[in-house]
Amino acid sequence: MQETTRNNGTLDLICLGRVAVDLYAEQIGSRLEDVSSFARYLGGSSGNMAYGTARLGLKSAMLSRVGNEQMGNFVREELQRVGVDTSALQTDPHRHTGLVLLALKDRSSFPLLFYRHDCADMAIDADAIDTDFMARARALAITGTHLSTETTAKACRKALDAAAEHGLKRVLDIDYRPVLWGLTAPGDGETRFIADARVTADLQVWLGDFDLIVGTEEEFHIAGGSTDTLTALREVRRISEATLVCKLGALGCVIFEGEIPDHIEDGILVEGVEVEVLNVLGAGDAFMSGLLRGWLRGEDWRTSATYANACGALVVSRHGCAPAMPTEEELFDYLARRTEVPRPDQDARLNHLHRVTTRMPTNWPEVCGLAFDHRRQLTDMAREVHTDPAYIPALKQLLVQAAEEGARRTGLSKPAILVDDVFGQDALNDATGKGWWIGRPVELPSSRPLRFQHGDDLGSRLRHWPREHIIKCLVFYHPDDPVAMRLDQEAHLRQLYQAACDNELELLIEIIPPSNSKVDDHTLARSLHRLYNLGIRPDWWKLPAMPDTAWQEVSQTIEEQDPHCRGVVLLGLDAPMEDMKRGFADAARHGWCKGFTVGRTLFAGPCREWLAGDIDDTRLIDQVASNYAELIESWRRLRATQSAIEETLS
Repeated sequence: MQETTRNNGTLDLICLGRVAVDLYAEQIGSRLEDVSSFARYLGGSSGNMAYGTARLGLKSAMLSRVGNEQMGNFVREELQRVGVDTSALQTDPHRHTGLVLLALKDRSSFPLLFYRHDCADMAIDADAIDTDFMARARALAITGTHLSTETTAKACRKALDAAAEHGLKRVLDIDYRPVLWGLTAPGDGETRFIADARVTADLQVWLGDFDLIVGTEEEFHIAGGSTDTLTALREVRRISEATLVCKLGALGCVIFEGEIPDHIEDGILVEGVEVEVLNVLGAGDAFMSGLLRGWLRGEDWRTSATYANACGALVVSRHGCAPAMPTEEELFDYLARRTEVPRPDQDARLNHLHRVTTRMPTNWPEVCGLAFDHRRQLTDMAREVHTDPAYIPALKQLLVQAAEEGARRTGLSKPAILVDDVFGQDALNDATGKGWWIGRPVELPSSRPLRFQHGDDLGSRLRHWPREHIIKCLVFYHPDDPVAMRLDQEAHLRQLYQAACDNELELLIEIIPPSNSKVDDHTLARSLHRLYNLGIRPDWWKLPAMPDTAWQEVSQTIEEQDPHCRGVVLLGLDAPMEDMKRGFADAARHGWCKGFTVGRTLFAGPCREWLAGDIDDTRLIDQVASNYAELIESWRRLRATQSAIEETLS
């Protein structure tokens, strides 16, 4: 295996080529003509490669072009979410970001419709490419589509020349799409191979510029000008000294560093893993991501190709391409068990790892939340002061402003709120899109056994939620509940957890032991342990204040059962402010507690006065913000003190 060049740059890889939006049909088995809804993902071979390598831990950058519109913003933000450098991603003032519509008709039919006529990434401006930016990387990867037009070829030439000057390794993913070379009807994006002498001649002009060339057998056929694979490979070798990696589908891949042998299996043959295929679209981009992850980390070809084959296997078993890309932890877990996992999409451990290692943002170091998801309590409060409950939605919008003001006073960068969609839909709309931590309840208030506010059809309800909203469910639960009660509630929680996974939403489970139950230092840990044993792994727990011994057991349970859990937030239960602060003292000593989401302790008095007409909007916002800020500062002081103690002890 050739050694990759290490320069003094800050990037591992720059990807130049297609970046677009994929609209994947949600109805599996339908013709594209019959599809009724689509899921939106990042797309384009180079975009997927940048995304996939970033998920696998490489420092990747995107060199392409998007439109100055919402889809272009989406592409840029999706890349940034996984850490891709987008500083070289140009914005086109006139053209739209490319779109692709895809269907999954059956195991071998995947209709594609490209909307790429005069799209942004095919108008990349060579003059805008910063050659000094190229010097920051160790490798440049280009996809074959961008060798197909004069404009994109000019950009590729400038990038390749700069890469050669600065000692970068240069990679070509042949990525042959006949429709993008004008060889098929516009609706025939599915066809993967048409022999064409002009395309072969155009590609061969470039082959000598690369150190690594990757393609399927059909892609080497077009590059080598022959439908006999060995003949085509020999023709590519005549032109280029690059390492050649030929993908063989489910059989794996074969690597050639020198002369092409008499038999294809005499190369470095790395067998693939057999999995049940849902969707072959994007498998090649996943393969490239795994291969480059190994190659650019100095692994040998067998190891790099093993990563590549495994990444491809994981993606073909899932819906979508970019979102199906594995993370490093997920990849290594699969590699350790791959012969035991014929259906990665149905493996609970892999699915959980994929879910928790791809969450965005990756970390919430603290959650200091103002909770006003109350429905019954605020309705009762309005009636007690003889006010129409119709004022509650406006009140909740003011509480959003109070949360923002309280955060501003304390320097909290991202406020946290809990708010419902019964009275608080307008408040939710006001807060959404700001990067806040937003929890949203689904339980029917005060229900025991647990019932859901809008009925049991959770899937159809949750599919309309913004991805940033966190499902919050309060359950009055005790591990020693009567068997019928416990099983009923657990069944509803399992249903909710599955709906959260299916809709890619985070879940917070709030546990409050029933008021008439016996509670000791083991109760909450036992409750969590029971739910974990049922396969319920929420992203968050919300728990009442507890003594240090109980915190130790809860922390140990989470550590053992789900170390990827986001953490615990404290609830308030209308406790006086000073009681809340005392509860913080024990919680702050335990790293699994990330903060609090407290409600009536902070807003009950001011809200009652506002509903009664005794204070105006400004005073309500000021009083609630002051209470909220006081609690934030108290939590932070205790946490800082604990950190100082731990630092001294270490």
